[in-house]
Amino acid sequence: MKLVVQAFVSLDGVVQGPGGQDEDRSGGFRHGGWAAPYFDEAMLGNIFASMDAIDALLLGRRTYEIFAAHFPHQGADDPVASRFNRIPKYVASHESGALAWAGSERLEGDVSAQVARLKQQPGQELHVHGSGTLVQSLLRDGLVDELRLWWFPVVLGAGKRLFGVDSQACSFALAGHQAFDSGVSSQRYLRRGELDYGYMGSAEPSAEEVQRQRKVAAGDG
Repeated sequence: MKLVVQAFVSLDGVVQGPGGQDEDRSGGFRHGGWAAPYFDEAMLGNIFASMDAIDALLLGRRTYEIFAAHFPHQGADDPVASRFNRIPKYVASHESGALAWAGSERLEGDVSAQVARLKQQPGQELHVHGSGTLVQSLLRDGLVDELRLWWFPVVLGAGKRLFGVDSQACSFALAGHQAFDSGVSSQRYLRRGELDYGYMGSAEPSAEEVQRQRKVAAGDG
């Protein structure tokens, strides 16, 4: 399966608490619900259209608890709930205790190794929603195959960021984009590989120089 990260992101890179005021107040965050006013029928239709390709969910503990308290109680006519309720849910959490949402399984031990194993299973897409801390570890370990980012026209100034300072340096290719009347834009990025380097306004560097820059970026130079 391809590992897909879907995230609602402010212009300054914050992903904390987009859906409600009490979703995540950790760190004194006071802007919960910042994404909610921007949703419209076109955006929801875009999200609903992607449901059939999701064969499993990978969630951090906090996001899992939010989802588990909501989706099992929705009707069968809800396209998101109907999909999420019947597919496997994998939870990256070191806490013990029962997982009440049917089809849930806790990942134990080395989470990165477990995620790599899940990606080898048959299926189309393994989705990560929310789960900011988990996403940063997946980016650090080079496990993310695709980013689906929804950029909202707000600046929050504080909160948990999508990308950590230890994210693995790599490049992505733009695979699709769409703008909505609300001012939100969505982009799909497919993982491409190593970074390319060059000099703006001058001749392209030699192959040897590119290799030298890559070693410097990797800490080997």
